[in-house]
Amino acid sequence: MKPLIGLTCNYDIDDSIGLNSLTGTAGQDWDFLAGDYVYAVEKAGGIPVILPRLENEKILLPFLEQLDGMILTGGHDVDPRRYGSRISGKCGRIVPNRDTMDFMLARYAYERKLPLLGVCRGIQVLGAFLGGSLYQDVESEGPFCHHFMDNSPREYPVHKNILEPGSLLYQIFGKTEIEVNSFHHQALKAVGPDAKVTAYSEDGLIEAIEAAGGNPFTLAVQWHPEMMFTSAEQQKIFQAFIRASEEFQQKKSSPV
Repeated sequence: MKPLIGLTCNYDIDDSIGLNSLTGTAGQDWDFLAGDYVYAVEKAGGIPVILPRLENEKILLPFLEQLDGMILTGGHDVDPRRYGSRISGKCGRIVPNRDTMDFMLARYAYERKLPLLGVCRGIQVLGAFLGGSLYQDVESEGPFCHHFMDNSPREYPVHKNILEPGSLLYQIFGKTEIEVNSFHHQALKAVGPDAKVTAYSEDGLIEAIEAAGGNPFTLAVQWHPEMMFTSAEQQKIFQAFIRASEEFQQKKSSPV
């Protein structure tokens, strides 16, 4: 069987999601995810499964044991309490219920060495989980350019990233510079001892991290490779992730 990939999803109490799409009614909350993630995993050879937010996360544990990989997807801002800070007026909307779920899933994947890919919010969750901190807003808190480039198509590259030679990311792309899209206003400020920075933007912002050691595939990026559906180069991230998931699946099924 193809590797089974768990995808975290957004959670929101905003009932306009259902009202505007004519699929719901007033007062409903929603678990949802952009189709780009699903399509990217399917195209790379995995079976995508969306993981809903649950009040009792332990219910998911027997199912999580069936997974061969996990993706921490994008979404709302991370609660600053998760990295030892207090929320400011520069922070966007937070959804503590989703934070609880995502941090549990990050811990689960990391401790079991399950192949893990983080995207946008995903790098922020993983970075905070590994002891790092975040800029609540990169423009107002640091000497950085505007990084939420919603004036361009989602698949369009808007700046360069510089990759660390010898890193997993460098192995995936085979070069030290790539072009990426950009849809974020928060980013990692610093990383903890269990993470290492493997890519920076042209203006010096952290754009990728990997596990410092022991985990064959733990990678998180600040840009959105799943949105860059016209780029064969960006799909290499998902191809490498699925290969790692296939290897995990094989080891899991092999007799001890």
